[in-house]
Amino acid sequence: MASAKSSRSRASGVVSAGDKTQENAAQLSDKLKIFKADSFDPDSYVQSKCQSVNEKEIRQLCTYLNDLKKASAEEMRKSVYANYSAFIRTSKEISDLEGELLSIRNLLSTQAGFIHALAEGVNINSLSSGFDGSASDNLSDLEEGEPSDIEKWAAEFPDILDVLLAEKRIDEALAALDEGEKIAAEAQEQKTLNPASLSSLHSAISEHRMKLADQLAETASQPSTRGVELRSAVSALKRLGDGPRAHTLLLNAHHQRLQYNMQNLRPSSTSYGGAYTAALSQLVFSAIAQAASDSLSVFGEETAYASELVMWSSKQTESFALLVKRHALASSAAAGGLRAAAECVQIALGHCSLLEAYGLTLCPVLLRLFRPSVEQALEANLKRIRESTAAFAAADDWLLTYAPVGGRPRSSSVAVSSGIAFQPKLSSSAHRLSSMVQDFCEDVAPLLSMQLGNTTLEGLFQVFDSYINLLINALPGSMEDDGGGAGNKIVKMADTEAQQIALLANASLLADELLPRAAMKLAPSYQASARDDTRKRASERQSRLPEQREWRRRLQRSVDRLRDSFCRQHALDLIFTEDGETYLSAEMYIHMDGNADEPDWFPSPIFQELYLKLNRVASIAADMFVGRERFATVLLMRLTETVILWLSEDQSFWDDIEDGPKALGPLGLKQFLLDMEFVTRISSQGRYLSRHLHQVIKDIISRAMNAFASTGMDPYSELPYDEWFGEISEEAMNKLSGKNRVMNGERDLNSPTASISAQSMSSIRSHGST
Repeated sequence: MASAKSSRSRASGVVSAGDKTQENAAQLSDKLKIFKADSFDPDSYVQSKCQSVNEKEIRQLCTYLNDLKKASAEEMRKSVYANYSAFIRTSKEISDLEGELLSIRNLLSTQAGFIHALAEGVNINSLSSGFDGSASDNLSDLEEGEPSDIEKWAAEFPDILDVLLAEKRIDEALAALDEGEKIAAEAQEQKTLNPASLSSLHSAISEHRMKLADQLAETASQPSTRGVELRSAVSALKRLGDGPRAHTLLLNAHHQRLQYNMQNLRPSSTSYGGAYTAALSQLVFSAIAQAASDSLSVFGEETAYASELVMWSSKQTESFALLVKRHALASSAAAGGLRAAAECVQIALGHCSLLEAYGLTLCPVLLRLFRPSVEQALEANLKRIRESTAAFAAADDWLLTYAPVGGRPRSSSVAVSSGIAFQPKLSSSAHRLSSMVQDFCEDVAPLLSMQLGNTTLEGLFQVFDSYINLLINALPGSMEDDGGGAGNKIVKMADTEAQQIALLANASLLADELLPRAAMKLAPSYQASARDDTRKRASERQSRLPEQREWRRRLQRSVDRLRDSFCRQHALDLIFTEDGETYLSAEMYIHMDGNADEPDWFPSPIFQELYLKLNRVASIAADMFVGRERFATVLLMRLTETVILWLSEDQSFWDDIEDGPKALGPLGLKQFLLDMEFVTRISSQGRYLSRHLHQVIKDIISRAMNAFASTGMDPYSELPYDEWFGEISEEAMNKLSGKNRVMNGERDLNSPTASISAQSMSSIRSHGST
């Protein structure tokens, strides 16, 4: 047994093949370099691309340019969001600076009034000391005269403002302040007020402005202030010149109201996460919508205020997302409840998208925050599929049946091109995998806006590849060859050839039909409404095809691993005995010339057994691969290639043939060529003679004839006529297959087998002669 294992391990290296590494796609910035150049001319670019192209290439170019346009827009959006905080912070600082400059201007104006009054007082005192008695008498008469109307108004103005503020007559107070500033400006220009009165007037206006601003701010901060009253207070504060403060108070008022409303909402008061998400999103996004409406009505679309609104809305959205994750998404994601998680995300996105009417695009914020939880739910769901499939594989009898009663409805079965539905025949574990993947893709489909398509496809591939590993371990001897590593799962062995071919049927049907059909639900075209434009859906489907095709190729490579393991195992069973001895050695040809009598010509036992095994596999595959005959043909071709490749690359075999102590004789060469012709015949008859196999056989024959010619003998003088090898091969196939047909020496030279035999032997002679 030890020698058998070592021989098998040495054989496994011959037919194993590694996957090719994939090239990384070019970066978007590299693709856009030509468009960023200063010398780029759109007209010249289009003409250079479209001068010698046909309609199909023009459409491909348009599709490529549209993809670049979408990618460029996405990159610009990410760039804006990446630098948005700095932009908002700078805008807010500029607004604050403008307010401070306004305050400084008012302060400087007041100080200038004081300085002017002091200067006037100094001039009057100096003049009074130099005037004569008549001048002093005139000034005394002026001072003792009746005050003017404007002086009376200036003296009464502070009292008027106090009354208006006390009675909260905001609009009248604002009008009075504006009128006071206008009169003060005219009095200063026309010198109708003395400096002391003018300074007192400026002080009164500034003081009452501050009192009114504080009163409005207090009103806006009250939780009971809502609707029209809030907008009126904020608008009045803006008219006073304190717009940034007014806008901040407006947003704070809506935030306080939102917090008050959320106090009555508790996760425990709802039956499940979707209801809590719906109630919470209704509150949050309604509050954001009302705040946006109030901001636009009072402040318009000024950049500073719009930016502050966006930042505030983003913050509220982030707080909402954290609450949803804590009370709804986290538990669903941890348990793999993808459908519940998808429902929460859809509800939130549905309410959030309504804000786009106010110019607020907050869905990217939600998607960014929800994505980790959804990915966790994806991974948990995929893990559950893997574990459930492995549990079914541990008890699978590897018999192909229709889906059990109570499984997926027949309407969801695979549909052929004619549109008629049929039920696939799979073993129990494959049925389980297919059913769970169908449900999984239906749950993921509503989350396509989160750009989870590639992640989902990669997860599905990992699930399928894990299932392929289970099928490989179900082949006899596979777990021994793999060393029983920790990655191996407990799986029921497929002992018979029918069970082993059923493994291949499971893998091929899943990879060719069931999984790709389920994955189509992840394509944007599948989600498009029937009212959508047909050409638009075709364009989306075309843009999805490359990654879908690459994903299907990866599935096929996993199936190839299983098929190669199957072929390697059966090839080793043909070549080696249980004790590690080989049925295919150089001695079986070299020692033939030691016998006195010429043997009864017939293919060697190992190739007879190969023919019988190929017939059994072909018979079983014909029943299991209905509609997928090509897979059965490739399986037979690979099995034959595995045996012949082993012979081609067995260095010990060729060392004995070419440099052994005993040279290959005429009878051994004749037997060897008969065996190769027999393999060519059975492969050609079964229609699985590949070009690669035919070339390998030609190279083997050429090498054997060169080894014989190196002894000094002419191989062509020792070989019979060309048709002899074909006749013996045909007779052997008839006997081995049980056909009761006696060879009478007459053959139809126009038959396909006869023509192939003639071509084969002719190529042998021509190749050997060179």
